[in-house]
Amino acid sequence: MPLRLAAGISTAHTDYGTVLLNQRSGEYWELNPTGTLVLRTLLDGGDEADAAKALVAAFDTSPSQAAHDVGELTAQLRSSGLAS
Repeated sequence: MPLRLAAGISTAHTDYGTVLLNQRSGEYWELNPTGTLVLRTLLDGGDEADAAKALVAAFDTSPSQAAHDVGELTAQLRSSGLAS
C-alpha cells in the first residue's frame, strides 16, 4: 500500500533531513537523512522493499536491518497520524 502524508502535514527539507509539521496539532517530527530517503522513496510511489534497497545502496547497512528500519518508520508515521 503506497504511503501518503495525511491532510494537514507539511514538509520542509533541511541540511539535516526533513521536518514534518502537523498543522492541526503544531507538533514537529524531524527525520534524519535515512528517514528522509525512506520517506521520499515511499512518497514517490516506491514500496517498503524499494525503500530498503535505497537505504542499502546509500548507507552502510544490511538488507535485513534496512527492511526492519523501513518497517519501523512507516509504522510510526502511520500510528502517529502523519501518514496513511
